[in-house]
Amino acid sequence: MLAFDSKSKIVILGLKEALMRGLIDGDGVFNVSGVDNFIKEVKLEECGLSYAVVSIMGPQSSGKSTLLNNLFGTNFREMDAFRGRSQTTKGIWIARCAGIEPCTVVMDLEGTDGRERGEDDTAFEKQSALFALAVSDIVLINMWCHDIGREQAANKPLLKTVFQTPLENLEPVLREDIQKIWDSVPKPQAHKETPLSDFFNVEVVALSSYEEKEEQFKEQVCSQSALHIGEIQCHLILLNRWFVYNLRQRFFQSVAPGGLAGDRRGVVPANAFAFSAKQMWQVIKDNKDLDLPAHKVMVATVRCEEIANEKFSSFIANENWRELEDAVQSGPVSGFGKKLSSILQSCLSEYDTEATYFEESVRSSKRQQLQEKLLQLVQPTFQDVLGHLRSGALENFKHAFEKALDAGEGFSSSANTCAQSCISKFVKGCEEAVIEQAKWDTSKIQEKLERDIEAHISSVRTAKLSELTTLYESKLNVALSGPVEALLDGASDETWPAIRKLLRREGELAVYGLSNALSGFDMDDETRNKMCSDLEKYAQGIVETKAKEEAGRALMRMKDRFATIFSHDSDSMPRVWTGKEDIRAITKMARSASLKLLSVMAVIRLNDELDNIEKTLTLALFNSTSNNTTSKSISTIDSLASSTWEQVAPEKTLITPVQCKSLWRQFKNETEYTVTQAISAQEANRRNNNWLPPPWAILALVVLGFNEFMTLLRNPLWLLVLFVGYLISKALWVQLNISGEFRNGALPGLLSLSTKFLPTVMNLLKKLAEEGQAPPTNSNQSMNSSAQSEVTTNGESSSSSSSSGSSPVKTVPIDTSA
Repeated sequence: MLAFDSKSKIVILGLKEALMRGLIDGDGVFNVSGVDNFIKEVKLEECGLSYAVVSIMGPQSSGKSTLLNNLFGTNFREMDAFRGRSQTTKGIWIARCAGIEPCTVVMDLEGTDGRERGEDDTAFEKQSALFALAVSDIVLINMWCHDIGREQAANKPLLKTVFQTPLENLEPVLREDIQKIWDSVPKPQAHKETPLSDFFNVEVVALSSYEEKEEQFKEQVCSQSALHIGEIQCHLILLNRWFVYNLRQRFFQSVAPGGLAGDRRGVVPANAFAFSAKQMWQVIKDNKDLDLPAHKVMVATVRCEEIANEKFSSFIANENWRELEDAVQSGPVSGFGKKLSSILQSCLSEYDTEATYFEESVRSSKRQQLQEKLLQLVQPTFQDVLGHLRSGALENFKHAFEKALDAGEGFSSSANTCAQSCISKFVKGCEEAVIEQAKWDTSKIQEKLERDIEAHISSVRTAKLSELTTLYESKLNVALSGPVEALLDGASDETWPAIRKLLRREGELAVYGLSNALSGFDMDDETRNKMCSDLEKYAQGIVETKAKEEAGRALMRMKDRFATIFSHDSDSMPRVWTGKEDIRAITKMARSASLKLLSVMAVIRLNDELDNIEKTLTLALFNSTSNNTTSKSISTIDSLASSTWEQVAPEKTLITPVQCKSLWRQFKNETEYTVTQAISAQEANRRNNNWLPPPWAILALVVLGFNEFMTLLRNPLWLLVLFVGYLISKALWVQLNISGEFRNGALPGLLSLSTKFLPTVMNLLKKLAEEGQAPPTNSNQSMNSSAQSEVTTNGESSSSSSSSGSSPVKTVPIDTSA
């Protein structure tokens, strides 16, 4: 606004003087503390965007302060007319207009063209002019009407400085002379031909001379209107004191639509005015181009970031948030998403309220950054909530799944039903936990839950299948182990066919049961068939293992078989070797049965394949001694000099031919004593049953002993001697236990008797001597005792003789090769 006023001092009565502070001193130092105090005292920061900034510029002592004081009720220092023209205002001062709404702040700039600054020192003038244009919504340019058309007095150099700032930030221009300035100002290439009217509206307002028409001037000042400057459209109003009235009224509601500053854009919020002004002055002081939009962005960036930081700190200290965070640490929180969304929304709303008047793009950007920081802060807690939901859902699934299986439901149907139910509840829980401001994707945690459930199902499936397999394997062990062992122990031609029949029957039963149990597992045919096949192989393995165990005990089984048959008759009664038994035939029969057992245990016969193992063993081991042809015997024995059987796979071999030959040799050696004992018992029995000598011996005794017999008849004393000799011999026989000593053989008996004979004789003589020295009264008793002793001795001898059998006999050798 170009205002023309006289130098006369005017005081408008009835206006309240406003608070005034120095904004920038004469040396160009920005008064930070003074501006902050001013804003607090006038409560400017509460105005938001509903405030206006008016500044005035013009020549020194042109009446700028007087005009402002009369127009706005301020108290700027005015020039004393009696002291002559001099610098009244130094630097830039700021005050609040009295009685004007919305809140209007006016800046009084130091006058231009003053002698105090010197001829060439116009730097501060240009800087202050640029500062006024950048900060103000309305700029008043005051000049004398008779100075229009002049170069310096009309402020043309100052206006050149104004228009040489960046085009996109400064738009005001004057008409007429200002058009020439516009044409001469360097412009961007894109706007070299752009007319002034595309950027500036010039309005000329006139006021009466204060010196000549003071009352008219006051009336015009109180009611005249003016136009404004905005971000893109700046109105420099020319005040012609002779033509326009009621200027003051035009400043009421100046920021409303249609007002002086009604079309302003990108205005700085009131709470950032001090910061914006300071930064703007610093830019100008540093001789940088004034970029108004960039400056507003910078101001918005700083202030919005400060607000965002404050709200972030406030959120961290928020009690509701802290309680919610602590609650999540111990478990899931019902309604977590709504609670946290409400806290976040409250924080963001507070930001929106405080940053609502700043540049929109910056405000939105900082809001987004604040939201991202808040979400980044709460995301770990959100993840904890999801973790609780996942672990809870997994545990619920495990419990429900186990309960369903215990109730007898099918495995696959139970798994699918429980999994779908738990995942559905988890998804619902995630929806309740999701924050409105984030809309985080919970699919990954759901996928992890699904993997965990699948892993648990797989684990339980494996365990259940293992249990089923173990169950049927145990049944097979019970059904096969004992019977196979009994069949192998009975070793006959029907042993392996019976084993095969048993294996087939029990295997089919087990496979049938397993197949039915697997029907609830919803598995493919290939897997089911493989499990059944494995069970069949396991059953076969049981038989083979048991056969190997029995083969390892083949020698013991052969000896048991031999002992059973050799020592028992056909009625399973123990044999008594009376001398009538055919030991050779019995031995051959028992050994044949043992050989049969060996041939049965030699190989595994789970297939119907025939072999000649029994024939080979019979020819090589059993019938070899009955052949008189030496070459033939050697050839049959050599047939066992091999580690494999003909027509039998090596893996089916339990006892190799060489091992069979070795076992048979060991078997014969260990059963030889049993046969010998039987023969000895039979011979002893025969002798005990035939104690008389042969008839020819009796006849020889009669013929050869006739003379001795006649001698005994002629001399009876010899009978007494023979009787005494008989008694002594009988006593020695009993005392020495001769029959018992010779039972173990002649040589051992002789050696034993040789050591016992002399002590026994001496003992008998001692007893006889003691009896001879006994008192006569006891003679009858002694004789009775002697007789009784003899009777007892004879009884014992007889009993001993009866129990011990006959005296040792010579063993008759027989053929035991069979």
